[in-house]
Amino acid sequence: QVHVVESGGGLVQAGGSLTLSCAASGGMFSSYSMGWFRQAPGKEREFVAAIRWDGGRTYYADSAKGRFTISRDNGNTVNLQMNSLKGEEAGIYSCAASPPTAGVGNFETQYGYWGEGTQVTVAS
Repeated sequence: QVHVVESGGGLVQAGGSLTLSCAASGGMFSSYSMGWFRQAPGKEREFVAAIRWDGGRTYYADSAKGRFTISRDNGNTVNLQMNSLKGEEAGIYSCAASPPTAGVGNFETQYGYWGEGTQVTVAS
């Protein structure tokens, strides 16, 4: 089983940058693909970005392309660098782990382990 904890949320001005981190524990974490999702107030949770288990490929929501960067180190940390943040991108950002059998993708059902989320507030 994988335990996921997010950090790095906070207040940022529109157009500014913020970096979120996802720390995972568990013996099988290195073989799990990881994804970031966002849930804005009153809206359903949506996919933001994902990275394959080996860090070889990354995937982004169309709205995040060119501004957000997901990366993975050789340990247990996955980062999400967010640049030029927009007001509508505020919300709770959650990190999730997808087992090898499910792989990487943009569907919530592919991810079996979720963190509690970290709040991102964008002020304009």
